[in-house]
Amino acid sequence: MGWFDAILGRTKPPQADLDVLFGLPQAAITLEAGGFPATGQGAVCFRDVDGNHDDAVVAGVREVISTDVSAGVELATDAHGYRWLSVTRPGADVSGLVTDLHAANSSLVDAGYGPSLLCSTVLFSTPSGGPAALVYLFKQGTFYPFVPLPGQRRDNAAELQLRGLAQGDVPIEPALERWLALWGAPGLDSAR
Repeated sequence: MGWFDAILGRTKPPQADLDVLFGLPQAAITLEAGGFPATGQGAVCFRDVDGNHDDAVVAGVREVISTDVSAGVELATDAHGYRWLSVTRPGADVSGLVTDLHAANSSLVDAGYGPSLLCSTVLFSTPSGGPAALVYLFKQGTFYPFVPLPGQRRDNAAELQLRGLAQGDVPIEPALERWLALWGAPGLDSAR
């Protein structure tokens, strides 16, 4: 960033600290003890920049993750045009899942898509069997809980419980207005 940008109030977006993701296996242990078991599912969300180049990057990521035949990898585009690269690990293997998500994020950053990364999710089940997620915000370097309910509502009590359980293991986003709803995100269908 140059001095002219500083005068005009422009700021350079922060770089994502992808290594923070490696705190999730410990958080998963804590959450499971609190009644929120991991599902072995997660995803990376990013903006489709030009429609072609990122397809090659995503294909490379899928190839790397798919070398472990136990991992499932899917690519989807949501109603808002964001792309979701979903990974599923059998047996709720959070360590393997985090490694896969880190590899996907690192590949996208290395290909120049760092500013296009929006979030990563790691999915859990609530004590009542519904979906829940810890969402990593790349631009903030923090996590927040998201627990959808049918009818595009949120379970605020469960989200606050998740925050209380996870805050010793991963950095939690302090600004509640950044706890955005991820309606329609892979694995977060709130229909029970």
